[in-house]
Amino acid sequence: MTLMLLDSASLWYRAYYGMPDTLLSPTGMPVNAIRGYLDMTARLIGMYSPNRIVACIEGDWRPSWRVDLFPAYKANRLEEEGAQEEEPETLTPQIPVLLDLLDAFGIPMLGVDDYEADDVMATFAVREEGPIRVVTGDRDLFQLVDDKRDVKIVYLARGISQHDLVDLAWVAEKYGIPGDRYALFAMFRGDPSDGLPGVKGIGEKGAALIANHFATADEALAGARAGHEVLSASLAKKIIEGGQYLKIAPTLVHCALDVAIPAMDILMPTKPDDLSEIYRIKEEFGLGASVDRLISALGW
Repeated sequence: MTLMLLDSASLWYRAYYGMPDTLLSPTGMPVNAIRGYLDMTARLIGMYSPNRIVACIEGDWRPSWRVDLFPAYKANRLEEEGAQEEEPETLTPQIPVLLDLLDAFGIPMLGVDDYEADDVMATFAVREEGPIRVVTGDRDLFQLVDDKRDVKIVYLARGISQHDLVDLAWVAEKYGIPGDRYALFAMFRGDPSDGLPGVKGIGEKGAALIANHFATADEALAGARAGHEVLSASLAKKIIEGGQYLKIAPTLVHCALDVAIPAMDILMPTKPDDLSEIYRIKEEFGLGASVDRLISALGW
């Protein structure tokens, strides 16, 4: 009865860079991201046998409410001359084709205006019954791990074959912190990929010490001001000086858990009476065995 949540942008970027760019459609259009996404999805379905699935997409990769709080949020990803996330020019035309194909397969998809895919996945993760497997290459989502509800991250940093199944013990072993305090740890350490600086002068070691002794940013600030014994004078000073950032950091770092998700059927798709649209897209774009693998994984 597993729900699988796919961080779609993470998957298609990983597919784009991991699959050869010599995979082309009959007209010469690259299809490496499409084929890689389909192949990964088929393998993951085979591994985890979900009965529910959602391909989550970005409604907005820089939500206005996060940018209003912190204008530099993901600003490092902006192109110099524009306000669009830099995306390889040979990836861009593949995405609409992939989304059309997922729609033809009947795989539920959802993006919500002014929210990131992370927020959509987080909301599903707290409202749906487990087991839940969140598929991503993004460590931000470690904050969703919940052993009691059986929410785990299928972390693809090392690829499908060597992926990690992240639970609280994995987080604790990897970072030396309580497994449920990854978000707090990230607030202090920062995340360069999202343009989040963390607290100036506090690296991974200092962030881990803080996460081991305090449950929230407010607790850490109070401890710093009170001269808590585990905090050196230098570390306490850095926490206090980062107070303004720490006021907004929880909103920036924590995934939203209250996205307005419409009523939708998220059960695994059943075989349609007519596969002609799937086969049309397959032939038009030369997707070959990748489409066949997903059909097989779905038990059609």
